[in-house]
Amino acid sequence: MTNLKIVILGSGSVGKSAVTIQYVNGEFVDQYDPTIEDMYRKVIEFNGDHIMLEIMDTAGTENFLVMRDLYIRNGQGFILVYSITAKSTFYELDNIKEQVCRVKDSTTSRIPMVVLGNKCDLEKDRQVASKEGQDLVEKWGGNVDFLETSAKSKINISAAFDQLVKQIRSKDPSKSKKKRTSGGGLIIHSLLLLATAFTQKNVYLINVKDDE
Repeated sequence: MTNLKIVILGSGSVGKSAVTIQYVNGEFVDQYDPTIEDMYRKVIEFNGDHIMLEIMDTAGTENFLVMRDLYIRNGQGFILVYSITAKSTFYELDNIKEQVCRVKDSTTSRIPMVVLGNKCDLEKDRQVASKEGQDLVEKWGGNVDFLETSAKSKINISAAFDQLVKQIRSKDPSKSKKKRTSGGGLIIHSLLLLATAFTQKNVYLINVKDDE
């Protein structure tokens, strides 16, 4: 089975965990509980292949910024999240993108990346226009995808991960080779990294079709 490592990045309180949990569990988490680091797993089907997505939901607080390099280094695709209700979280994306490019020693043309303007259901509180998000990814270049999402209303959540998987497979197919687990089973285990406990979530199977 192919394993793909996805890293979720963004400032605190933009809804990174809400987006991830909605995608993996189909649930909306309303209360803000600052994440340390959580690992989620989900099995999807893409072009006839079963793929295990290992999704790292990272901390957005400054106390854990030094740990980002570790996750970025191992990541194969990146979802950068801001809140349309907080301009400062949008401005922070340039710094996050630069960190990803620095650690990966590459450019956005080679790094699978999707930008999400989250909380689009809160239109009355909007501080970042949709066009600003689109203009940002066009400025970055490299075919970075942009979507506005709502974890609460389930808007574009699956589409965001679908787009990233397609990018990973198309930009770096060598990293999509199948990896077999011993005994043919799916092994879910606890990871320990820098004294941080990762919470393993349930595995789900969905089907993703390549529109290209």
